[in-house]
Amino acid sequence: MPSALRRLRETFLASPVVDKNGYPYFVNPISDGIPMMDGELLGEVVDGLISITDLDCDMVLAPESMGIPLATGITLRTGVPFSVIRKRRYGLPGEIALDQTTGYSNSPMYINGVSEGDRIVLVDDVVSTGGTLEAIMDALGAHGITVSGISVVYDKSKDIRSVEGRLGVPVRSLLRVGVVDGKPVILE
Repeated sequence: MPSALRRLRETFLASPVVDKNGYPYFVNPISDGIPMMDGELLGEVVDGLISITDLDCDMVLAPESMGIPLATGITLRTGVPFSVIRKRRYGLPGEIALDQTTGYSNSPMYINGVSEGDRIVLVDDVVSTGGTLEAIMDALGAHGITVSGISVVYDKSKDIRSVEGRLGVPVRSLLRVGVVDGKPVILE
């Protein structure tokens, strides 16, 4: 993990925690876009993600909504193109549909702009159970698309090695985090 993540750490530790049907959910500029995200924080996070991600790939793929600014920043800094996994169906030729399940919701997602043989890196804000990433991996794999790595800002999983075992690829993160007694904590 990059050591120069001062702003990210400060911002995370200042995050309020809300209850979403029994799920402790931290509200943060990186994971929610509120409160406001500034350029210094986003730049720090993008630089951190680039430093932990093998970008020898055809494309960065990012789930909406908070994967979008991360993938945009990576593309601006590296030139590696990105595409967004959307929660809305477009009906384009080759569209891949999947169902995502998180700790607090379930919804369909749609992938466009990928082709058999592509090598993809997934970038997202948070991994918790790995359910969303697993659904994406399964859908891409069924279409002959290889995910070579996954990079996230926050690892909120109970056991990232178990998540990696299910996914079959490394999951890199900038911070390992949790919520203890209703407060955000950095676990290292």
